[in-house]
Amino acid sequence: MNRAKWTDRKFTFDFPEGWLADILERLKGTEIRIIYMINSLSEENCEFKPNGEWSIKEHIGHLSDLEDLHEGRIDDFLERKETLRPADMKNKKTYDANHNARSKEELIGEFFMKRKQFVDRLEALDDETHKHKAMHPRLQTMMRPVDVAFFTAEHDDHHLADMRAIVKLIKQSTLN
Repeated sequence: MNRAKWTDRKFTFDFPEGWLADILERLKGTEIRIIYMINSLSEENCEFKPNGEWSIKEHIGHLSDLEDLHEGRIDDFLERKETLRPADMKNKKTYDANHNARSKEELIGEFFMKRKQFVDRLEALDDETHKHKAMHPRLQTMMRPVDVAFFTAEHDDHHLADMRAIVKLIKQSTLN
């Protein structure tokens, strides 16, 4: 099955702010889903780079790297900015980080701490901030905090699917 590239995906954000609690459950669950998926894998397996693409550790590190962007976008809402800060579409931070040199536990722990802070800040926003809309620079669509939460959860799932494909390759290669 051919997967859509993340940058080719389009989104419509037409659900109520009241969905935030449900979306936050997805965001809170990303760490547990990663742990469940890779628990039985060795450090070496988590460093496997199929076709030169990112390893599982690099995917986890990437999700952690992006938490700074998510935090910044909360600041953008609080400051009532008209446009959200842009992402680094070249992922320089992830490519420069050498995530494969770190343990999977360290990467997951860092991600958990950063994600918890992001979720806590989303939960603490006042009603007026939850209603504020700002332009997403790449998508060219208006977003509210609930939309940023949904977009982040979708991005998590995109990388979880990539990690799952790597796990499948690893398991197939150990069966042969």
